[in-house]
Amino acid sequence: MSESTGSNGEGTRAVRAGLPEPVRNEPTLPGPAFAAHFHLPGEVGGPYTYGRDENPTWTLLERAIGELEAPGQDGLQTLVFASGMAAISSVLFSQLRAGDTVVLPNDGYQVLPLVRAQLEAYGIEVRTAPTGGDAQLEVLDGAKLLWIETPSNPGLDVCDIRRLVEAAHARGALVAVDNTLATPLGQRPLELGADFSVASGTKQLTGHGDVLLGYVTGRDGEAMTAVRRWRKIVGAIPGPMEAWLAHRSIATLQLRVDRQNATALVLAEALKRRPDVTGLRYPGLPDDPSHKVASQQMRRYGCVVSFTLPSREHAERFLDALRLVDDATSFGGVRSTAERRGRWGGDAVPDGFVRFSVGAEDPEDLVADVLRALDESAR
Repeated sequence: MSESTGSNGEGTRAVRAGLPEPVRNEPTLPGPAFAAHFHLPGEVGGPYTYGRDENPTWTLLERAIGELEAPGQDGLQTLVFASGMAAISSVLFSQLRAGDTVVLPNDGYQVLPLVRAQLEAYGIEVRTAPTGGDAQLEVLDGAKLLWIETPSNPGLDVCDIRRLVEAAHARGALVAVDNTLATPLGQRPLELGADFSVASGTKQLTGHGDVLLGYVTGRDGEAMTAVRRWRKIVGAIPGPMEAWLAHRSIATLQLRVDRQNATALVLAEALKRRPDVTGLRYPGLPDDPSHKVASQQMRRYGCVVSFTLPSREHAERFLDALRLVDDATSFGGVRSTAERRGRWGGDAVPDGFVRFSVGAEDPEDLVADVLRALDESAR
């Protein structure tokens, strides 16, 4: 592990995170290790034995993510997975047993209802409450695990992580925070007291829309041992090429996040002036319902802006009129994307609801494209 990464600034940490000690004539970031098995004479020993359990490329990536999620902290583990849902599932299904109770947000990622059905099929009680207003506090009694998603996707509500963690721990519950939308440069759940920080690395962490990845960072101990065992049993592991691409991409994380966050605020301010836009949400806006809490625990507010146009047809005309924005799902990429979220089902949003992911384009170009598309779609 590189020295002093915990005391350096965020940009320095991002470009140097997880790099091995320099070796003469070797690359600064070694290429992906393609190996199903490793030389293993005699008794089993050493870190690398079989490709489903460990891989040197994972090790460097896991170290890098850990340095960003909890810089300067010891006693943590990070485990990478094949996707964000693989990471989410690893925490839920490794920590819960039949008869346990879990609290989930009812306004989170649209696959969570499928997860709820599977948990209930295994005899686990699932309670839900909205993210906003710390409403999950009302259903915590007797829970073994509290799952927080803040900011929520796609509604962008925010809850007070410290407050919920303190209440959950007082009741003997573990806390996992989905940190996908914020990224480690926007929010550090472990520093706010959470037991797990979980994220889809598919989104802004890697930022190029070409890698599926997930991770879990948590404190050493039985809980993370159980997560590691679940990964081994299920085999939900990333390929070495994906892990290497993710590590390569993290080097530009601060540059991308700063550009995308700044442009997201500019876009949100421009959308405020549009009479055809309602329900505008961006935690960075001073008058956003989430701003006060977000400003207490977030260092950056994310690249996603959400808003509602008058109808499904209006939203679809708007999306068709955009020239610099791809009509695509997911978020966090260097190329802006937007979609009418209701087309998937599973999200309690109006038909004209648009989730807009701000990319790294020049702000003036992107805003001009959006305003032009709004004008055209209103005709």
